[in-house]
Amino acid sequence: MRGGGFFKAMSKILLCHDYNHIISLENLLEAWKEFVRGKRSRNDVQEFERNLMANIISLHRVLVAKTYTHSAYQAFKISDPKSRDIHKANIRDRLLHHALHRILSPFFAKTFITDSNSCQKGKGTHRALNRFRKFVGIVSENNTHTVWALKCDIKKFFANIDQAILLDIVAKYIPDNNIIWLISVIIQSFHSSAHGVGLPLGNLTSQLFVNIYMNEFDQFMKHKIKAKHYIRYSDDFVVLSRSRSYLENILPNMQEFLGRKLKLIIHPDKIFIQTVASGVDFLGWVNFPDHRILRTTTKKRMFKNIKIKETKTETVQSYLGLIIHGNNWKLCQQIKSKVAEGKGASKQKAEQDATRNGLKAKNWQMK
Repeated sequence: MRGGGFFKAMSKILLCHDYNHIISLENLLEAWKEFVRGKRSRNDVQEFERNLMANIISLHRVLVAKTYTHSAYQAFKISDPKSRDIHKANIRDRLLHHALHRILSPFFAKTFITDSNSCQKGKGTHRALNRFRKFVGIVSENNTHTVWALKCDIKKFFANIDQAILLDIVAKYIPDNNIIWLISVIIQSFHSSAHGVGLPLGNLTSQLFVNIYMNEFDQFMKHKIKAKHYIRYSDDFVVLSRSRSYLENILPNMQEFLGRKLKLIIHPDKIFIQTVASGVDFLGWVNFPDHRILRTTTKKRMFKNIKIKETKTETVQSYLGLIIHGNNWKLCQQIKSKVAEGKGASKQKAEQDATRNGLKAKNWQMK
């Protein structure tokens, strides 16, 4: 029964795909096709691709023999906008991550709640924001009642994922012990502040694993807390209600479950209970009952990133594509104006440089 990749037994959905299917040459080749898109210009990708079949067959053999070991990570920092530690695996390991992800992701997506929005096909930040707006309309009965929002996020989310708990959760859905072995090798290839804790920001599998981990919380919110209007994207989540006291009362239960079951802590400085009319900061936007605007820090970062001399068309287009999802006509005009100024300044500087270089050449010839 390969079609959907799952079946129901005793009310539990279980994965039907087996280990041999995941590590098959066919799956590894398909994973390579997906992985390599947009990456062929990179040196490490080109090096791996020069001996593609030999490298894939070699990976397949160690997986068959179960002698596969995960290589060390390359660590670096990015600002997004806050500083984040990224750990990048080598090409062989990333290929395996894709091969595993392309089988597990469609299966686990069927176990997630509708309003789990991160890193899934057909979902994302825009969908989460649109669901927020829809829920506000429902709870307010078309703006005839005040809507309160409880907004939270998890402290040091990826760094505090408990690997043993994660593997226990995964094992509830996957009966094949060989697949569990492979997943454990990938999960245990990394640790943050303590052994057995943390997932690397940078692994494709990490994005899936944190959704599996937080699905326990999502199910708790829907079936125990019975929060009808709950939305989560990664470690950011919000609950909407007409009652402030309801939100205040469920918060301790949420904190207790996260601490006891998942060993996670809601960031104490990022717990907000406020009316939607006052503007709820969620996923980079300040959300109001009938519109949303970009967060001020996001706008400042956007203009900082538009380098006058080095502005790329695709960068500007990505920003314009972002802001069309809110009420930001003036901001759109400001960006276009900034780009036009940049092009004018660049043209003027190029003309000045050309004139200066021409004079230098003339003076050199006179000498």
